Amino acid sequence: MAHLIRNKAVAVDAWKTLELTDGEAPESVVLPVGDVIFPIAVWQARKGEIISTHKRIGLLLQPDDRVEEIAADLDYFIVIAVNFPKFVDGRGYSSASLLRQHYNYQGELRAVGDVVHDQLFYLRRVGFDAYALKGDKDASYAIEHGFSTFGDAYQTSSDRPQPYFRRRAA
Repeated sequence: MAHLIRNKAVAVDAWKTLELTDGEAPESVVLPVGDVIFPIAVWQARKGEIISTHKRIGLLLQPDDRVEEIAADLDYFIVIAVNFPKFVDGRGYSSASLLRQHYNYQGELRAVGDVVHDQLFYLRRVGFDAYALKGDKDASYAIEHGFSTFGDAYQTSSDRPQPYFRRRAA
């Protein structure tokens, strides 16, 4: 089970993630009750039904999913989980940056999958505010060391819109 870090503290995760198994189709899978993070295929196939039966809706983006396809629906989502299937797969960083900086998504942006403490500094810079660490990782260690990899950064980011030279001149 993953350890959820939110606001630099271990948090309780009340969300369930719907995962399609072999043989299940987005059009016919049984929708669970409660706070659910839906795969984009289920969302696209059953959007009206999900909106009418769920008060709090989450969305799961895979690396191949295009943010542009759900941009008009962002107001429905309390949380968007971006999956990192492998540590070396950086496409989720681009998805997060698009959601925060281009589409101004204000809900929770959660990194899930192969997430380790080495990524937390960079994930926060592109706009993530929640991190589901792999189950075998130490959440306390990640909180203590993962966000302070560097003291500052030169480039702009979601959490620092001005570059270092402008901050230094002010």
